[in-house]
Amino acid sequence: MENVEITDVAAEGKALARVDDMVIFVPYVVPGDIVDLQIQRKKHRYGEAVAIKFHAYSQRRATPFCPHFGVCGGCKWQCLPYEDQIKYKQQQVTDNLTRIGKVELPEISPIIGSAQTIRYRNKLEFGCCNKRWLTKEEIAEGKVYEQTNAVGFHTSGSFDKILPIEECWLMDDLHNRIRNAIRDYAYDNGISFYDQREHSGLLRNMMIRNSNTGEWMLLVQFCIVTEEEKRQALALLQHIGDRFPEITSLLYVNNQKYNDTFGDLEVIVFKGNDHIFLEMEGLRFKVGPKSFYQTNTEQAYELYKVTREFAGLTGNELVYDLYTGTGTIANFVARRARRVIGIEYVPDAIEDAKVNSTLNGIENTLFFAGDMKDILNKEFIETYGRPDVIITDPPRAGMHKDVIDTILFAAPQKIVYVSCNPATQARDLELLNAKYRVTAVQPVDMFPHTQHVENVVLLQQREA
Repeated sequence: MENVEITDVAAEGKALARVDDMVIFVPYVVPGDIVDLQIQRKKHRYGEAVAIKFHAYSQRRATPFCPHFGVCGGCKWQCLPYEDQIKYKQQQVTDNLTRIGKVELPEISPIIGSAQTIRYRNKLEFGCCNKRWLTKEEIAEGKVYEQTNAVGFHTSGSFDKILPIEECWLMDDLHNRIRNAIRDYAYDNGISFYDQREHSGLLRNMMIRNSNTGEWMLLVQFCIVTEEEKRQALALLQHIGDRFPEITSLLYVNNQKYNDTFGDLEVIVFKGNDHIFLEMEGLRFKVGPKSFYQTNTEQAYELYKVTREFAGLTGNELVYDLYTGTGTIANFVARRARRVIGIEYVPDAIEDAKVNSTLNGIENTLFFAGDMKDILNKEFIETYGRPDVIITDPPRAGMHKDVIDTILFAAPQKIVYVSCNPATQARDLELLNAKYRVTAVQPVDMFPHTQHVENVVLLQQREA
């Protein structure tokens, strides 16, 4: 397809064009671009394509700042000016709530943009693999790479290859230097990289976290089978610990499973502490390697302020905080509530939530660990009391229907629904619609240069 004009922005970070009544989804282009398209996949009414030639660039196009743009798969909207990104995110929220939720809505408040649009994350994970991903340009060159080991990100459509990342703009530059130092030490000392297919190789994965208190955490996942591999792993950690005194929490895991999850594995402290602290409005939050914390620290504060404002607490309310994580929201609102009960699936996160209450002198919180649909039931509510306000911040899949049914049974006056996926949020709003009406909607941009958007909705009980 030649000389096709891109006309709009679609879901999943793609843009779209219309050709002969067919909708075509295209990544890494913006409205106003004139391109030649190569169809990759075709259905009856839509197709997916890539741009193989640009005839004209849109006046609205921004110049991507990352050298890995277009290959890595992250930050797909770098080619869109930031003011356009938040405009389309606002539209995404509106479309999801109206088309999927089909509930009566108030005027949706203008999205709260992120003050930082680069280096805004406090956590990143990188894979280590013995098969590096080759770009189309590298394949065309026909160059033979002696070094096939790589540290970086998985690319779309390939589970067993890693795109080498030299510089990522999502986090403070120190993380680039730490990651590249691990890579170079492994190269120089003959450390084996993990093979996804063979399930072998020492260096497997790394997670880097930082905080607004100046602390840094590094957790390295190894697959240690022999004593020699253990010696190599400890030597690498010693090298990184000596070179980067900024790392206050240096940890490792011996993961011999077939996936990179380590929630059920022992995390070993090599140097420093087993946690870092983040601060918000005078509160200190302990965050361990298994803990969930919003990855945009500064925007998390904006998100939680909206949540607290929507809750409208006076000091007399019993609040349930569902999917509480490390108790960030629970502790953030506790001083304006009579009592806050937090529930979370991850036991380690709940232990951190309890510590966070103690650290901040908060005595009116209570935390429980377990599957939400199993813990939050009628017996639980009869034991601990009917909540006046429920705050819920579920994962992308939204809330299980059993949880929604229990919320309806609990019948709080207000529900504050925080979501990282307006589509599943809209589905849940429709289930709550019989007894609750939406009275406020506030989108918040937590992830600049991506299509993702956070959204906070206030629901109030309908009059009988």
